[in-house]
Amino acid sequence: MTAARTILLALLLGWVFPAFADVAVPPLTGRVVDQTGTLSSGDIAALTAKLKELETRKGSQIAVLIVPTTGEETIEQFSIRVAEAWKFGRKKIDDGALVVIAKNDRHLRIEVGYGLEGALSDAVAHRIIDEVITPKFKAGDFAGGVSAGVDRMIRVIDGEKLPAPEPEHWQAQNLVDLANPVAIFVVIMVAGFLRAMLGRLLGSAVTGGIVGVFAWMAVGSMATAVVLGLFAFVAAMILGGLNSGGPAVGRRGGGYSGGWSGGSGGWSSGSSSSDSGSFSGGGGSFGGGGASGSW
Repeated sequence: MTAARTILLALLLGWVFPAFADVAVPPLTGRVVDQTGTLSSGDIAALTAKLKELETRKGSQIAVLIVPTTGEETIEQFSIRVAEAWKFGRKKIDDGALVVIAKNDRHLRIEVGYGLEGALSDAVAHRIIDEVITPKFKAGDFAGGVSAGVDRMIRVIDGEKLPAPEPEHWQAQNLVDLANPVAIFVVIMVAGFLRAMLGRLLGSAVTGGIVGVFAWMAVGSMATAVVLGLFAFVAAMILGGLNSGGPAVGRRGGGYSGGWSGGSGGWSSGSSSSDSGSFSGGGGSFGGGGASGSW
């Protein structure tokens, strides 16, 4: 009985410890994630610009991940775990691809989503690795190898007929941009100036009209433009009532102050920030297609 328990415990430990030894999937902080410091900030910025342009134009997503090692896992096992966690590519179109480089292991893999397996086939991915990426890696040019490999992948994806990016994607982004603090502050300043020049009712109406026109030009939706224009009109009317006690343009002995002081307005200079955490994969799926290599 004691021997049986010992054998069972050994088997359990043999299964459990490798699971705990798996390298954790890095958080998705951008289209290029380098945990080794191999790429310079300029290299990352240039790659990110290429990949962002591809997504905007074509809809497909490509990510690059550089890690020191995949631990006890093969590059294939680690890569598919990352792909399943990051979910690059559009949902139900599955047009994502992932380049994983384990620098200390000297292994790399191109993981391909279902929707790109016709164009970026296993054979094509293998050729990109062998003919484009690894020769530069062997020469110590990691930035050049990654960039050249990404360029070749983009050319291949450009030749694949895929559904165009949906307009709602950029429309939603523009709506968010219209609601950022800087845009709101500009609207408030314009509303204050127009109220002082034209009066509360007419100034608020003109403010709403201006906001509606700009919203229509940015979003392309008349309904959205009307809603935002009405919202700006009501906001200007309310703000006009709150600010009626302050001096205004045209009052004897007073210049325009509008009552928007730095201490009470709430729009401090330190409030603007870049929310890089909003970037994410599109929900695409992967099935193990792609190719691996070493140098």
